[in-house]
This record gives sequence, C-alpha cells and structure tokens, in this order.
Amino acid sequence: MQYTDPVFLLQQLLRCRSVTPDESGSFSFLQECAEKMNFMVKRPVFHDYGTADVENFYAKCGNTGPHLMFAGHTDVVPPGDETCWKYPPFAGDIVDGILYGRGAVDMKGGIACFFAALARTIQKKPIKGTVSLLITSDEEGPAINGTAKLLQWATDRGEKWDAALVGEPTCSESLGDTIKIGRRGSLSGILTVHGRQGHVAYPHLANNPLPGIITLLGGLLSKPFDNGSDNFQPSNLELTNIETTNQACNVIPAEVKANFNIRFNDRWSAETLKAEIEQRLNKTAKTISSSNGDKLSLNYTIAWMPNPASVFLTHDRQIINAISGAITKIVDNKPRFSTSGGTSDARFIKDYCPVVEFGLVGKTMHKTDECVPVDDLEMLIAIYQHFIEQFFAG
Repeated sequence: MQYTDPVFLLQQLLRCRSVTPDESGSFSFLQECAEKMNFMVKRPVFHDYGTADVENFYAKCGNTGPHLMFAGHTDVVPPGDETCWKYPPFAGDIVDGILYGRGAVDMKGGIACFFAALARTIQKKPIKGTVSLLITSDEEGPAINGTAKLLQWATDRGEKWDAALVGEPTCSESLGDTIKIGRRGSLSGILTVHGRQGHVAYPHLANNPLPGIITLLGGLLSKPFDNGSDNFQPSNLELTNIETTNQACNVIPAEVKANFNIRFNDRWSAETLKAEIEQRLNKTAKTISSSNGDKLSLNYTIAWMPNPASVFLTHDRQIINAISGAITKIVDNKPRFSTSGGTSDARFIKDYCPVVEFGLVGKTMHKTDECVPVDDLEMLIAIYQHFIEQFFAG
C-alpha cells in the first residue's frame, strides 16, 4: 500500500506548489489518503476582511475516547530564486539518499510520516480511540484564516481533543534530540517618527525624524527586558526594518518607520509588554524634547500588529511521556525539552488541549535546497507509530 511509504507521500506533497496560502492540490491528495484509511474529511474555507480566503483540512476517524489530534500545515514559504537550487524545489528529487524540496522538513515531511505511521498502525490492528487530522494552508502566512478558525469550527461541531501533536521540525542536530513543550510569545510593532520634509542645506526649516528614531530605538534597547525564567530564555527584541520613502540625498525625509518583533517569555503578556515598550519610548521622548528645549518636539506613533502569539508551556505528562518514550525506544536517546525557536500553530491549539511538537531536523527549513535524509523519514515513522500505540494503550 503506497500510503505506508513516506517517500511516495512526501514526493506527492512536494510536487504541489503550495506557497502560502494556496493548497495547490495537496489537500486533494491527503483526502485520498485519509479516505483510504476510513477518515471522514471536511475542507472548510475561511474568510476575513483584507486577507486571502484559505482552505483547510479536517479529517476524523473514530468516535470513542481518547481523542488524539495531529496538526500541521501544507503551505510553504516561497522558494526564492529557483536557479539557486541544486534541484528544483517542487520536484521531490532524491540524490544520494537525500530528498530535496520546499517543505521537505517544514513541514510536509512530518505530515507524510504521520500519515504513513497511521496507515501502518491501522494495518496491524484498529485504533481504540479517535484520531483527527487538522491541517491548514495558512501557517506560513498571517495565520488568520487557518488553524485558529479551524479549531473553532470543529469545536462548534462538538469536537473535543485529549491531546495534540504538531509535526513541526523541532530537532536541531539529529532526529530525536528535541521536543517542543512550549513556545515563547511573539509581538510585532511599527514605530513611526513624524518630521517635516525640507532641504538638507536648510535644516532649521525642517525636522529630521532620523536622529529621533535612532535615539528612541536606543532607549528601547538600552536594557534587557528580563533575564529569562525557569523554562524560557530571555525575551529578545529585534529590529527587522528601518525605512523612509525618501530616495534623494539632499532631502530631509518627512517620516521614518522601524519595524520590530519581540519574542517574550512567561514573565510577560502581550499587554504588559506593550505597556513596557510604550513607557520606554515615552521616557526617551521626554529626554529628547528636554534637550531640544521643546524647540522641535518629537512626534511619534506606534502601531501594533494584530494577533500576537501568547507564551505557553505544556505540563501534561501523558502526551509528553508518550512522545519522549517513543523517541527513547526508537533512537535510544533522551530528548531535550525545549521552548526555544519561533512560533507555531501550537499557540492556538494550547487553548483546546495539551499540545507538544515533534518532527524532523530543522536545519534546512526555509533555506535554499531544503531537504531531508530518507532514513530520517523511516525513523520518524517508527517514532510516530510507537507514540500512537502508547497513547492509545494508556
């Protein structure tokens, strides 16, 4: 049966050019696979003002407890300049035991392995419980019409889950070295300093916003937000862009914008962090105005991006022990529990049930020549299969 073969499954998924938010045929292929295993499949489309419509995938098999959710996404980031790839990003070529393609590890590989693990498990004996597959094509995008709405849609239809596994590429060096049991929060903002445009030779007739934003950012970054906590590394703010619309060397710009993102730990919420950032900016702005004698006051605004990700930590021992025990059984390695890295759709799932993340090695995710060793696929299937068996056994 081809649906137990991870190479076949992954190659078919990689050949779908599913750059977010397009599913590009990946859901039709997954539906074919799921229905062969007696899953009932629904593919709701969600909408929101100012965003693209997004199709999602929900499949379910069984009606008794316990209920395990496997979650993931088939959408991928753009491949960039395809001429820079050794092998085409949407071909699924295998060279020297390595399978290449955009999404190979993030995270079509995880989906292929979970499907294959399910198929192999069901071949051995029926699962005594319920499995659902919750897959979106909006994880790499704004994440507005994807998992968050799919979870609510399923809940409105009576769905309840006991635990969830997200197949993101969690491992750093070798398969089995890391499980994600939580994630930092994520908050993004745009700081704009408003000035007055003018000729560089007549600065007294203008108000240059660039020195102002440099000083404001200095005040924002002048001291750490915290020193970390028991389970999380220190919160970290990174500047991601500074720009003006000015293209001339002899013109003082009218305004300048700075984009930033902060990954924060459990010492903060999005709201307390916003308050801290605004307080730092206000304090610095007063210092600037005082030094100028209020001659040229600093005029700035801050806009917060919607849907900040909240920090979370999973404490449920059943699912943590099930996946860590499966890893130890298959690769003879005790995995590290981690909360590092970026965000994932686990930030939405944690509001519905305990959730952990485990998948392939993420070294090549989002890079040119993203790839996965074929041997890692078979190893991940064995881990997932043992995890499934242990979860429903206990």
